[in-house]
This record gives sequence, C-alpha cells and structure tokens, in this order.
Amino acid sequence: QVQVVESGGGLAQVGGSLRLSCAASGSFVMITAMDWYRQAPGKQRELVSTLARDGNTHYVDSVKGRFAISWANAKTTVYLQMNSLKPDDTAVYYCKAYVRHSFYNTDTVEYWGQGTQVTVSS
Repeated sequence: QVQVVESGGGLAQVGGSLRLSCAASGSFVMITAMDWYRQAPGKQRELVSTLARDGNTHYVDSVKGRFAISWANAKTTVYLQMNSLKPDDTAVYYCKAYVRHSFYNTDTVEYWGQGTQVTVSS
C-alpha cells in the first residue's frame, strides 16, 4: 500500500509565502511524477503544478512566476514553494503521486493525499 501525505498548509497574508510538502511512503519501485491540485469552495479541482522524475515541470498560468515545485533528494517527496500569495490561492491543496510497483512494467498507479488547507487573507 502507498500513503501520500501533504503538510505545510495554513494561514498566510497576501504577499506572503508558504511551502507545502507531499511525501509518499509504502511499497513501490519509484515515483514517476507528482502533481499538486487545488480546490476552492464551489469550484472544480484544478491542476496547479506537475513535476516529473526527469525534472520537467508544468504550472498553471495563474501561478507561474510565483510557485515553484521541486523534489527532495530521495524523489519520494515534493515541495511546492508558494510566494506572493493572493486571496485566489485560497483552497485545499491536494497531492497526487504516480507510482510504479514493478521493475518490469512501466504502468503507474495514482494515489491521492487527503489535502491541506491554504488560506490567504488580506
């Protein structure tokens, strides 16, 4: 089984910063990529950022230049550094891990975390 746990959420002021962490643990061969999503009240969940194992990244336009995604050394943990926060960044942030369970098969299984609340107040 695989567990995905987010941490680092909380309350921040407009213009402030937070760093979210997402750690995957359990039985697997490797993590091939991790995504950060967010869901604000009354809105659909949206993809915020993606980090592939090879270092390729993707950001939604609304966070480009403000957020940065990165691996920890072991590549089972990913960070989302959020700077210049805005009220529109208020949401529950979810992490999704793409997990390989076999050395012989490149198929991946997706695992979600439970989410961490980020609130940006003015």
